Order: sequence, then C-alpha cells, then structure tokens
Amino acid sequence: MKPDTPLNTRLHFQDADAFYECLLDAHQGLSREESELLNARLILLMANQLGDTAVLRACVAAACKT
Repeated sequence: MKPDTPLNTRLHFQDADAFYECLLDAHQGLSREESELLNARLILLMANQLGDTAVLRACVAAACKT
C-alpha cells in the first residue's frame, strides 16, 4: 500500500451486526482488565491476518484521528 492510498473505511464485512454481537458476547462477564486483554489479543490476531505493515500503520494513524 502506497502512503497516499486511502484506507477502505466503508462497511466491508459480511454481517456487521453479527460480528458486533459476537464481540459483545465475548466480553460478557469479563472484568475491565480481562476485557482489555481480550481486545489486545483480538487486535494482534486481526493484525496478523492483515500482515501488511504499511496497512497496519495506516489503520493506526486513521484510528488516532477519530
């Protein structure tokens, strides 16, 4: 990904509501610390699926702007 290539921020996955429900269910009953650890593990697993450092850096930069 070239630095000037914009990220796709439009809805791009199959069922956003089902994913959100799955995410909420995963956090059910967890303490704040456990929830934060789950989020960290999830971020690392998803980053590994992307695998492209340039894309990951662009995602981090975009998230910091919002």
